[in-house]
Amino acid sequence: MKIGYKLAAEAFGPKELIRQAIRAEQAGFDFVEISDHYHPWLDVQGHSPFAWNVLSAIAVQTRTLGLATGVTCPSVRYHPAIIAQAAATLAIISDGRFTLGVGSGERLNEHVVGQGFGSVRDRHERLVEALDIINLLWQGGYQSYQGKHLQLEDARVFDLPETLPAIAVAAGGKVAAELAATHGSGLFATEPRADLVETFTAAGGKGPKYAEASVAWAPTEEAAVKEAHRTTRWAVTGWKVMAELPNPVNFEAASATVTEDDVRKTFVCGPDPARYVESIQQYRDAGFDHIVLMNAGPDPDGFLDFFTTELRDRL
Repeated sequence: MKIGYKLAAEAFGPKELIRQAIRAEQAGFDFVEISDHYHPWLDVQGHSPFAWNVLSAIAVQTRTLGLATGVTCPSVRYHPAIIAQAAATLAIISDGRFTLGVGSGERLNEHVVGQGFGSVRDRHERLVEALDIINLLWQGGYQSYQGKHLQLEDARVFDLPETLPAIAVAAGGKVAAELAATHGSGLFATEPRADLVETFTAAGGKGPKYAEASVAWAPTEEAAVKEAHRTTRWAVTGWKVMAELPNPVNFEAASATVTEDDVRKTFVCGPDPARYVESIQQYRDAGFDHIVLMNAGPDPDGFLDFFTTELRDRL
């Protein structure tokens, strides 16, 4: 089992994210995962740097730390040819430490290029075509592709790593979990759902299985809950809301009725390491082998110290 640290690119600027990643390696985390957004979820978070620049800087300033996008949509705001090139380059820079996490996207980030944001079915179709293009380009040579949504014309990625990155596909249901097995080489989820892992493996999936665990560290449970509610209450709204709203102001309105008690039900809050272990064990029992701690607490350095002194050895 590998334990990762979530770089919250909506909540911190690029230099701070790089600093946190270096500290995460020193603290004993196995990898970092970064959100790939154009907007933050809420204006109070205040940031959204370009994830690929941040990852490249981390790659050259760390030695053993794994890297992952969590997750990139390679089919609307980006063309998959660009992601194929970017991921291949990052795999080379990091000496094979990179995993490409992909998903069908959120309107929050994808609407900005003015191409619309289709139905769930359309988004899955686009993701399938995007993965076809990425896998095609990673075979080497000049490639072309004509799909329903996406096209590729006589393109070649010249710099390919010796070992291609795993592609972990985000899944919240059976269709996406099967897609992770047939078109990807890994699974990505946000809940400890054994059914997703079972569907992935039944469809032939054999790669890494990533999952995010929501936590909020602070010296007291009350302080942790207050900060998670202030900056991360959007996470309580559920995926159907999170995928569809276009801007932070909409998430502000959608999360207006979320209470601190709602946050307590979603996040492990406070300084008790036993509660963190219990939460992580649920993901491990469900079959996930790469578990990312997404800290919504007020003090990232305090959380990193807590991991080193209180949590790492228990895990």
